[in-house]
Amino acid sequence: MASFISQTYLQSLAGGALIGLASALYLLFDGRIAGVSSVVSGAISVTGENQLRNIAFVAGLILGPVLYRLGFGAWPIVHIEAKLWTMALAGFLVGFGARLGSGCTAGHGVCGLARLSPRSMAAVATFLVVGMLTVAVMNVLGAS
Repeated sequence: MASFISQTYLQSLAGGALIGLASALYLLFDGRIAGVSSVVSGAISVTGENQLRNIAFVAGLILGPVLYRLGFGAWPIVHIEAKLWTMALAGFLVGFGARLGSGCTAGHGVCGLARLSPRSMAAVATFLVVGMLTVAVMNVLGAS
């Protein structure tokens, strides 16, 4: 059990460090915030500024499990118990919220808070409150 716990902490530490490093390098070399919603949007747009850079960034996100396997010797274990319609609705609402909030949790939570942005602080507070309310409502309804 202790080995599992220490491995879980190590994996979380490595993931957090990689997110921080990628965000810092993106800001340092490109002068832009590493908000995943805007990067993905720029990657799939027909004509976009720096589309190749955005595609490379998304490819790096997709290759994350491969790097995980190389580092830890096994594929990450993911358990998804939600129904497909619930995940589709959640994805739509997250996308809508990212557009409404002019950014996603990566841009506001990782980069915006690090820069002490008041707009990001308000956005992250909103994300957290809406997330807690969603969990409470889902628990009351018994849905997942």
